[in-house]
Amino acid sequence: MELDHVILGAANLEETGRRLEKEGLASVVGGRHADWGTANRIVPLGSSYLEIVGVVDQQLAAGTSYGNHVQEQTKHGDRLIGWCLRVDDLDETASRLGLEMTPGARTLPDGGRVAWRTVGVERALGSGYLPFFISWDVPANHHPGRMPSVHPVEVIGELSVEVRGNAVELEDWLGRSIPPWIEVREGAPAVIAVRIPTVSGDALVRSV
Repeated sequence: MELDHVILGAANLEETGRRLEKEGLASVVGGRHADWGTANRIVPLGSSYLEIVGVVDQQLAAGTSYGNHVQEQTKHGDRLIGWCLRVDDLDETASRLGLEMTPGARTLPDGGRVAWRTVGVERALGSGYLPFFISWDVPANHHPGRMPSVHPVEVIGELSVEVRGNAVELEDWLGRSIPPWIEVREGAPAVIAVRIPTVSGDALVRSV
């Protein structure tokens, strides 16, 4: 079980990309989620990444659970809206939680596609702080975190995430003890921050 990515909902994809680059984190065009009315930019960070996601088709997004969630969460600005763990056996995770796997895909700028399967997206996003689970149907070197990118500030370590919520519920959801790269605080459920170690100190991405 590893941290795969953290999702930053953006009121405007391009503006958010420019803002993060000024803060030391470069992003590249990810692609479109054709079924959800959303698109993304990727901040590649090796084995993990920060996903900047925004609505690009309001009508389509309003009719899908994910697109509508992004739309609602970014009404008042950028906001951390979710996070995702990569697991070796997604079937076992689905069975343990009594949930179905859901396929997903997006179209790359060059016309190619990347595909994946997830478990627990709606429950996780609805909770405000639980992660969902993913298994990528691409070679390891095609993982979004490996996309070519040069950050203004060198990234030197692994991401950690900070959430508010119920630690016992989170452990039950994970099916294991909480790893050291997840910090849980008491309070209203939310994804508070993602911490990215750099040569100039930790880059901290929070909701605007």
